[in-house]
This record gives sequence, C-alpha cells and structure tokens, in this order.
Amino acid sequence: MARKKHFILSIDGGGMRGLIPLRILESLESRMAHRGANIPMHQCFDLICGTSTGGLIAAGLSAPKPGGARGEAAATISELRDFYERDAQDIFTHSIRKRLARFVTNPFGLFDERYDERPFEKLLKERFGWTSMASALTHLVLTAYDIEKRNAVFMTNGRQHDGGKTNDYYFWQAVRATTAAPSFFEPAKAENLTTGAEDVLIDGGVFMNDPAMAAYIEARKLGWAAEDITLISLGTGRAPERPFSFKEASGWGALGWMLPSNGVPILSIISDGQSQTASYAADCMFTDLGETRYIRINGEIPAESEALDNARPGNIMKLNGAADRIIRDQTVLLDDIADMLVTSKGS
Repeated sequence: MARKKHFILSIDGGGMRGLIPLRILESLESRMAHRGANIPMHQCFDLICGTSTGGLIAAGLSAPKPGGARGEAAATISELRDFYERDAQDIFTHSIRKRLARFVTNPFGLFDERYDERPFEKLLKERFGWTSMASALTHLVLTAYDIEKRNAVFMTNGRQHDGGKTNDYYFWQAVRATTAAPSFFEPAKAENLTTGAEDVLIDGGVFMNDPAMAAYIEARKLGWAAEDITLISLGTGRAPERPFSFKEASGWGALGWMLPSNGVPILSIISDGQSQTASYAADCMFTDLGETRYIRINGEIPAESEALDNARPGNIMKLNGAADRIIRDQTVLLDDIADMLVTSKGS
C-alpha cells in the first residue's frame, strides 16, 4: 500500500509583496483546473504556514467562511488578489487625526508614519468573523512575537511537542498579530482562548520572515515522516538593486533606521537576511538528508517595490510584472507541482 504524501505550503512575509506568492498560487490553481481538478488550496496542502502577509494569505485559504457552505474557505485566491490590488490602498492611508492625537502625548510620534489599524481590523472581522484557528480547514501555522513574554509564538491548530493542545486564537486577531509590523501598525492584542489571557503580539517577520522551517517542524510534530513531505516555499521577491550606502546609513541615527519614510531599513534588512538564511539552510539540510522534497520559488523585484506599504497603482503593476516573470521562468516547475497535487489530491 502506497504511503500517504503530505504537501506543505510556506509563504514569506513582505507586506504588499504578498501579491507575488498569491499570483503564483493563482497560476497553480489554473494549471490544476486545466488538468480537470478544481481543488481548493486547503485540500491541496495538508499544512499551510505563513508570516505577516503570508499569514494573511494562509489564513484566508484555511479559515472556514462565516456562514458559508461546509468546507468553504474564508477567501478565494481571486478575493485575496482583490484585497492586495484594491482594499490595501485604504489600509495604507495615513490618518492625520491619529498622528495629531499621538503628537499630544508624544511629540516625536508626529514623525512616525504608522497607519490606523482600525480599517484593517474591520476588514478582518468581516472576512473571518469570530471563528477560531481550531476550526481551520487544514493544518495551519502563523508566526508572531509576544513582546510582553518575550517569546516567539507559533499560532497553530496542531500539537505541542508533548502532544498536548496548542493555544487557540480568533482568526482575525491572529492575522492582525502576524501582520503587526513595527512602525507600521500598533502591536496587536490577541485573546488567548486557551489560557484566557490577552497576548500582545507583533509581526513574526521580526524573527522568521521565511517560516519554512517552522512548517517542517510542525509537520514532524504531527507525526509525518520526512520522506513523505513535499515543502513548497514561496518568497515575496528580493530587491538586490536597492543598496543602503554607508553615507546614507551613517546619517540615519536611531530614528532613521525605523522610519517608514526610509522604508524601515532595519526591518527590511532583518527580514531579507532571515529569508535568505532560512532558504539557504533549508536547501542545504533537505538536500543533504535526501528525504523531504524542498521547492523554493522566489525572484527579483524593482528596488522601489520593496516597501511593505507601497499600495500605489503603479507599484501594483510592477509587482504583477515581477510575478509574471517568476511564473514564466518557473513554468516547468509549476507544471510539475500541479501534476503532483492532482495525482495526490485529485482522486
């Protein structure tokens, strides 16, 4: 009897650049449809893991739709694409009133270009309702960091290392937490439905922008054999032509390293460095072990598209162009993945 194969999807953080992995998934969905298999992503992948914008996509594809049919996900790939191409412009809009209010209590806050989280929270509540991660349609991992307990947090519907239950969170609050990028949004308060506490969480990208290894560890905790796992990791694009010069960086000071108007260089560098390191380590480890199949898909983006909050129409066009090039360059690989998924999940 053939052993069951497990497919894992891991999606990096990257703000608006989440449009790139979403377009890759759209292409994968189309290829499977051309093979006669109209399979939702939560049925294609036995585990979906995401950080920040990747966490938003993972949750959208994995959460049950409030009031929807049984097994219907909270969002389709098309609806998620609409979010990036249309709704995100409303989210990444400066709130003058909020900035002035912060100025009263903290004069230096005027120079902080954080966004009002309320429009985003409204969209999340409308999309996810009050369903919790325990009700996810597939196994799921979202990353965040608890700034009070100083702990890395892996929000999941899986298991603890000792086999016990994990902490449960409302979907909308979990997404708000994993996308709470410092200097862009306030930290998120997430009700821990297991302990009854209120956790204070920020974007998991501060420690794990590429969550592929977290996904693999979760799979092993679920008892899946390494040789039965195919791990597909989707990046959100790299901007190698956007250097930070010595002259530029030496004049920033503490404030300049964190200013959104500078592109939050410290967060950009940490996220990019962690993604590069994680994908390199995963490739080396899985190649050496020769058991788990590891597939990484990423590509280059224009320098001006690296900013997490660049929701301008012109940048949407550039991100779509970058996605088109990645899809074109990975046509054979995407066909291979579609064949694997249809063969394994299409019956």
